[in-house]
Amino acid sequence: MVMGIGVGGLGLPTRITSTNHVIFYLREERMEWGMKNRLAQLVKSDGHCLFLPIDHGYFQGPTRKLEKPGETIRPLLRYCDALFVTRGVLRASIDPENTKPIILRVSGGTSMVGKDLSDEGITTSMEEAIRLNAAAVGISVFVGSEHEKESLLNLSKLVDEGEKYGIPVMAVTAVGKELEKRDARYLSLSSRIAAELGARIVKTYWCENFDKVVNGCPVPVVMAGGPKVDTDLEVFEFVHDGMEKGAIGVNLGRNIWQNDFPVPMIKALRAVIHEKATVKEANEIFEQEKIKKSKVSSE
Repeated sequence: MVMGIGVGGLGLPTRITSTNHVIFYLREERMEWGMKNRLAQLVKSDGHCLFLPIDHGYFQGPTRKLEKPGETIRPLLRYCDALFVTRGVLRASIDPENTKPIILRVSGGTSMVGKDLSDEGITTSMEEAIRLNAAAVGISVFVGSEHEKESLLNLSKLVDEGEKYGIPVMAVTAVGKELEKRDARYLSLSSRIAAELGARIVKTYWCENFDKVVNGCPVPVVMAGGPKVDTDLEVFEFVHDGMEKGAIGVNLGRNIWQNDFPVPMIKALRAVIHEKATVKEANEIFEQEKIKKSKVSSE
Protein backbone atom coordinates (compact mmCIF):
# COMPACT_ATOMS: atom_id res chain seq x y z
CA MET A 1 0.00 0.00 0.00
CA VAL A 2 1.22 3.49 -0.85
CA MET A 3 -0.32 6.88 -0.30
CA GLY A 4 -1.10 9.34 -3.08
CA ILE A 5 0.15 12.91 -2.98
CA GLY A 6 -3.31 14.38 -2.69
CA VAL A 7 -6.56 14.97 -4.48
CA GLY A 8 -8.83 17.80 -5.26
CA GLY A 9 -6.40 20.56 -4.55
CA LEU A 10 -8.12 20.10 -1.19
CA GLY A 11 -5.27 18.37 0.60
CA LEU A 12 -7.10 15.04 0.43
CA PRO A 13 -4.73 12.05 0.38
CA THR A 14 -5.53 9.14 -1.87
CA ARG A 15 -5.13 5.53 -0.71
CA ILE A 16 -4.03 3.46 -3.68
CA THR A 17 -2.46 0.07 -4.24
CA SER A 18 1.15 -0.12 -5.35
CA THR A 19 -0.02 -1.47 -8.72
CA ASN A 20 -2.14 1.55 -9.45
CA HIS A 21 -1.15 5.02 -10.61
CA VAL A 22 -1.80 8.01 -8.36
CA ILE A 23 -5.25 9.42 -9.10
CA PHE A 24 -5.18 13.18 -9.20
CA TYR A 25 -8.87 13.08 -9.96
CA LEU A 26 -10.08 15.87 -7.72
CA ARG A 27 -7.08 18.03 -8.57
CA GLU A 28 -8.58 18.95 -11.87
CA GLU A 29 -7.74 22.61 -12.40
CA ARG A 30 -10.87 23.24 -14.46
CA MET A 31 -13.22 21.95 -11.77
CA GLU A 32 -15.64 24.66 -10.73
CA TRP A 33 -15.59 26.02 -7.17
CA GLY A 34 -19.06 24.65 -6.47
CA MET A 35 -18.12 21.13 -7.57
CA LYS A 36 -14.96 21.19 -5.46
CA ASN A 37 -16.86 22.54 -2.49
CA ARG A 38 -19.55 19.87 -2.66
CA LEU A 39 -17.02 17.07 -3.02
CA ALA A 40 -15.10 18.47 -0.05
CA GLN A 41 -18.30 18.31 2.01
CA LEU A 42 -18.63 14.61 1.21
CA VAL A 43 -15.01 13.48 1.35
CA LYS A 44 -13.27 14.51 4.55
CA SER A 45 -9.78 16.02 4.80
CA ASP A 46 -8.20 12.56 5.17
CA GLY A 47 -9.60 11.59 1.78
CA HIS A 48 -12.13 9.14 3.21
CA CYS A 49 -15.87 9.07 3.77
CA LEU A 50 -18.67 7.26 5.59
CA PHE A 51 -22.00 7.67 3.81
CA LEU A 52 -25.17 6.45 5.52
CA PRO A 53 -27.87 5.37 3.04
CA ILE A 54 -31.51 5.40 4.11
CA ASP A 55 -33.02 5.39 0.61
CA HIS A 56 -34.09 1.73 0.66
CA GLY A 57 -37.79 2.55 0.88
CA TYR A 58 -37.85 3.90 -2.69
CA PHE A 59 -38.23 0.32 -3.93
CA GLN A 60 -38.52 -1.82 -0.75
CA GLY A 61 -41.12 0.16 1.16
CA PRO A 62 -40.88 0.30 4.98
CA THR A 63 -37.68 -1.72 5.45
CA ARG A 64 -37.08 -3.35 8.84
CA LYS A 65 -35.74 -0.81 11.35
CA LEU A 66 -36.25 1.97 8.81
CA GLU A 67 -39.99 2.31 9.34
CA LYS A 68 -39.35 5.70 10.97
CA PRO A 69 -36.20 7.00 9.28
CA GLY A 70 -35.83 10.10 11.43
CA GLU A 71 -35.78 8.07 14.63
CA THR A 72 -33.42 5.47 13.14
CA ILE A 73 -30.73 7.93 12.12
CA ARG A 74 -30.96 10.39 15.00
CA PRO A 75 -28.26 8.70 17.15
CA LEU A 76 -26.13 7.91 14.07
CA LEU A 77 -25.96 11.32 12.41
CA ARG A 78 -22.94 12.62 14.31
CA TYR A 79 -20.83 9.66 13.14
CA CYS A 80 -21.58 9.71 9.38
CA ASP A 81 -20.22 12.12 6.76
CA ALA A 82 -23.31 12.27 4.52
CA LEU A 83 -26.81 10.85 4.11
CA PHE A 84 -28.06 9.12 0.95
CA VAL A 85 -31.81 9.76 0.92
CA THR A 86 -34.87 10.43 -1.26
CA ARG A 87 -36.51 13.84 -1.34
CA GLY A 88 -39.65 12.54 0.35
CA VAL A 89 -37.88 11.18 3.41
CA LEU A 90 -35.58 14.20 3.47
CA ARG A 91 -38.51 16.60 3.72
CA ALA A 92 -40.56 14.45 6.08
CA SER A 93 -37.95 13.05 8.44
CA ILE A 94 -34.68 15.02 8.41
CA ASP A 95 -34.25 18.15 10.52
CA PRO A 96 -32.84 20.85 8.22
CA GLU A 97 -31.17 22.47 11.21
CA ASN A 98 -29.40 19.28 12.29
CA THR A 99 -28.17 17.18 9.40
CA LYS A 100 -25.17 16.18 7.35
CA PRO A 101 -24.48 16.80 3.65
CA ILE A 102 -27.15 15.22 1.49
CA ILE A 103 -26.68 12.84 -1.44
CA LEU A 104 -30.10 12.87 -3.05
CA ARG A 105 -31.44 9.65 -4.57
CA VAL A 106 -32.90 10.71 -7.92
CA SER A 107 -33.65 7.42 -9.68
CA GLY A 108 -36.54 5.02 -9.14
CA GLY A 109 -39.95 4.11 -10.45
CA THR A 110 -39.81 0.36 -9.73
CA SER A 111 -40.52 -1.85 -6.71
CA MET A 112 -39.74 -5.26 -5.26
CA VAL A 113 -43.15 -6.53 -6.39
CA GLY A 114 -42.83 -5.17 -9.91
CA LYS A 115 -41.62 -6.98 -12.99
CA ASP A 116 -38.09 -5.59 -13.30
CA LEU A 117 -36.09 -3.48 -10.83
CA SER A 118 -33.78 -2.35 -13.62
CA ASP A 119 -36.52 -0.35 -15.38
CA GLU A 120 -35.73 2.83 -13.45
CA GLY A 121 -36.12 6.41 -14.58
CA ILE A 122 -35.02 9.77 -13.20
CA THR A 123 -37.54 10.72 -10.52
CA THR A 124 -36.16 14.03 -9.28
CA SER A 125 -34.96 17.04 -11.25
CA MET A 126 -31.65 18.81 -10.78
CA GLU A 127 -33.60 21.96 -9.90
CA GLU A 128 -35.16 20.04 -7.01
CA ALA A 129 -31.70 18.92 -5.90
CA ILE A 130 -30.58 22.54 -5.87
CA ARG A 131 -33.72 23.58 -3.98
CA LEU A 132 -32.93 20.94 -1.35
CA ASN A 133 -29.29 22.06 -1.12
CA ALA A 134 -27.96 18.62 -2.07
CA ALA A 135 -24.20 18.08 -2.04
CA ALA A 136 -24.58 15.37 -4.69
CA VAL A 137 -27.14 13.21 -6.46
CA GLY A 138 -27.19 9.43 -6.81
CA ILE A 139 -28.55 7.18 -9.55
CA SER A 140 -28.49 3.42 -10.14
CA VAL A 141 -27.20 1.82 -13.33
CA PHE A 142 -28.02 -1.76 -14.33
CA VAL A 143 -25.28 -3.03 -16.64
CA GLY A 144 -26.20 -6.25 -18.40
CA SER A 145 -29.93 -5.94 -17.69
CA GLU A 146 -32.79 -5.64 -20.13
CA HIS A 147 -32.81 -1.90 -19.42
CA GLU A 148 -29.05 -1.37 -19.51
CA LYS A 149 -29.16 1.29 -22.23
CA GLU A 150 -31.89 3.33 -20.56
CA SER A 151 -30.15 3.34 -17.17
CA LEU A 152 -26.81 4.35 -18.67
CA LEU A 153 -28.39 7.12 -20.74
CA ASN A 154 -30.16 8.31 -17.57
CA LEU A 155 -26.74 8.56 -15.91
CA SER A 156 -25.34 10.49 -18.87
CA LYS A 157 -28.21 12.98 -18.87
CA LEU A 158 -27.90 13.45 -15.11
CA VAL A 159 -24.16 14.10 -15.43
CA ASP A 160 -24.86 16.76 -18.05
CA GLU A 161 -27.24 18.50 -15.64
CA GLY A 162 -24.93 18.04 -12.67
CA GLU A 163 -21.92 19.49 -14.43
CA LYS A 164 -24.03 22.46 -15.52
CA TYR A 165 -24.82 23.32 -11.89
CA GLY A 166 -21.69 22.04 -10.15
CA ILE A 167 -23.37 19.04 -8.51
CA PRO A 168 -21.46 15.73 -8.48
CA VAL A 169 -23.21 12.53 -9.54
CA MET A 170 -22.68 9.26 -7.67
CA ALA A 171 -23.41 6.21 -9.82
CA VAL A 172 -24.60 3.09 -8.03
CA THR A 173 -23.75 -0.20 -9.75
CA ALA A 174 -27.02 -1.98 -9.02
CA VAL A 175 -27.72 -5.65 -9.63
CA GLY A 176 -31.44 -5.79 -8.88
CA LYS A 177 -32.39 -9.25 -7.64
CA GLU A 178 -29.43 -10.92 -9.35
CA LEU A 179 -27.04 -10.97 -6.40
CA GLU A 180 -24.77 -13.51 -8.09
CA LYS A 181 -23.50 -10.67 -10.31
CA ARG A 182 -21.50 -9.25 -7.43
CA ASP A 183 -18.08 -10.48 -8.59
CA ALA A 184 -14.96 -8.56 -9.62
CA ARG A 185 -15.43 -9.05 -13.35
CA TYR A 186 -18.97 -7.67 -13.44
CA LEU A 187 -18.37 -4.88 -10.92
CA SER A 188 -15.19 -3.77 -12.72
CA LEU A 189 -17.17 -3.49 -15.94
CA SER A 190 -20.05 -1.59 -14.35
CA SER A 191 -17.81 0.77 -12.36
CA ARG A 192 -15.65 1.63 -15.35
CA ILE A 193 -18.64 2.33 -17.57
CA ALA A 194 -20.14 4.61 -14.89
CA ALA A 195 -16.85 6.52 -14.67
CA GLU A 196 -16.58 6.76 -18.45
CA LEU A 197 -20.04 8.34 -18.59
CA GLY A 198 -19.02 11.03 -16.12
CA ALA A 199 -19.89 9.87 -12.58
CA ARG A 200 -17.73 11.72 -10.06
CA ILE A 201 -18.01 8.89 -7.51
CA VAL A 202 -18.94 5.24 -8.00
CA LYS A 203 -20.71 3.20 -5.34
CA THR A 204 -20.19 -0.52 -5.86
CA TYR A 205 -20.25 -3.73 -3.89
CA TRP A 206 -17.23 -5.14 -2.14
CA CYS A 207 -16.17 -8.48 -3.61
CA GLU A 208 -13.25 -10.88 -3.69
CA ASN A 209 -10.33 -9.37 -5.64
CA PHE A 210 -11.76 -5.91 -4.99
CA ASP A 211 -8.50 -4.30 -6.08
CA LYS A 212 -9.42 -5.21 -9.67
CA VAL A 213 -12.55 -3.10 -9.35
CA VAL A 214 -10.77 -0.09 -7.85
CA ASN A 215 -7.76 -0.24 -10.16
CA GLY A 216 -9.99 -0.23 -13.23
CA CYS A 217 -12.06 2.76 -12.12
CA PRO A 218 -10.50 6.21 -12.66
CA VAL A 219 -12.81 7.97 -10.16
CA PRO A 220 -13.17 7.41 -6.39
CA VAL A 221 -14.95 4.23 -5.30
CA VAL A 222 -17.09 3.79 -2.19
CA MET A 223 -18.21 0.37 -0.98
CA ALA A 224 -21.79 -0.73 -0.67
CA GLY A 225 -22.60 -3.80 1.39
CA GLY A 226 -20.56 -6.89 0.70
CA PRO A 227 -21.74 -10.49 0.83
CA LYS A 228 -24.31 -11.65 3.37
CA VAL A 229 -22.35 -12.12 6.59
CA ASP A 230 -23.07 -14.05 9.76
CA THR A 231 -21.01 -12.03 12.23
CA ASP A 232 -20.19 -8.40 12.93
CA LEU A 233 -16.49 -9.25 12.62
CA GLU A 234 -17.01 -10.13 8.96
CA VAL A 235 -18.34 -6.62 8.30
CA PHE A 236 -15.13 -5.13 9.70
CA GLU A 237 -13.12 -7.58 7.61
CA PHE A 238 -14.62 -6.68 4.24
CA VAL A 239 -14.59 -2.94 4.96
CA HIS A 240 -10.95 -3.05 6.06
CA ASP A 241 -10.03 -5.12 3.00
CA GLY A 242 -11.78 -2.68 0.68
CA MET A 243 -10.07 0.33 2.23
CA GLU A 244 -6.69 -1.36 1.93
CA LYS A 245 -7.41 -2.06 -1.72
CA GLY A 246 -8.21 1.54 -2.60
CA ALA A 247 -11.81 2.42 -1.73
CA ILE A 248 -12.19 5.91 -0.24
CA GLY A 249 -14.99 4.83 2.11
CA VAL A 250 -18.35 3.14 2.48
CA ASN A 251 -22.02 3.64 1.79
CA LEU A 252 -23.40 1.18 4.36
CA GLY A 253 -26.95 1.17 5.68
CA ARG A 254 -28.42 -2.13 6.81
CA ASN A 255 -25.11 -3.36 8.23
CA ILE A 256 -25.36 -0.37 10.57
CA TRP A 257 -28.98 0.49 11.36
CA GLN A 258 -30.27 -3.09 11.31
CA ASN A 259 -27.57 -4.13 13.75
CA ASP A 260 -28.72 -4.69 17.33
CA PHE A 261 -26.09 -2.12 18.35
CA PRO A 262 -26.07 0.48 15.55
CA VAL A 263 -24.09 3.19 17.36
CA PRO A 264 -21.24 0.86 18.40
CA MET A 265 -21.21 -0.49 14.84
CA ILE A 266 -20.92 2.91 13.15
CA LYS A 267 -18.26 4.00 15.67
CA ALA A 268 -16.18 0.92 14.89
CA LEU A 269 -16.57 1.37 11.13
CA ARG A 270 -15.64 5.04 11.43
CA ALA A 271 -12.42 3.97 13.14
CA VAL A 272 -11.54 1.70 10.19
CA ILE A 273 -12.31 4.42 7.65
CA HIS A 274 -10.94 7.53 9.31
CA GLU A 275 -8.44 6.22 11.87
CA LYS A 276 -6.99 3.25 9.95
CA ALA A 277 -8.08 0.83 12.67
CA THR A 278 -7.36 -2.84 12.11
CA VAL A 279 -10.10 -5.46 12.12
CA LYS A 280 -9.11 -6.45 15.64
CA GLU A 281 -9.14 -2.84 16.85
CA ALA A 282 -12.53 -2.21 15.24
CA ASN A 283 -13.99 -5.28 16.89
CA GLU A 284 -12.61 -4.18 20.27
CA ILE A 285 -14.20 -0.74 19.84
CA PHE A 286 -17.49 -2.42 18.93
CA GLU A 287 -17.44 -4.69 21.99
CA GLN A 288 -16.43 -1.86 24.35
CA GLU A 289 -19.16 0.42 23.04
CA LYS A 290 -21.72 -2.39 23.42
CA ILE A 291 -20.77 -2.73 27.08
CA LYS A 292 -21.12 1.04 27.57
CA LYS A 293 -24.52 0.97 25.88
CA SER A 294 -25.68 -1.91 28.05
CA LYS A 295 -24.58 -0.16 31.25
CA VAL A 296 -26.40 3.04 30.28
CA SER A 297 -29.55 1.10 29.40
CA SER A 298 -29.54 -0.76 32.74
CA GLU A 299 -29.19 2.40 34.84
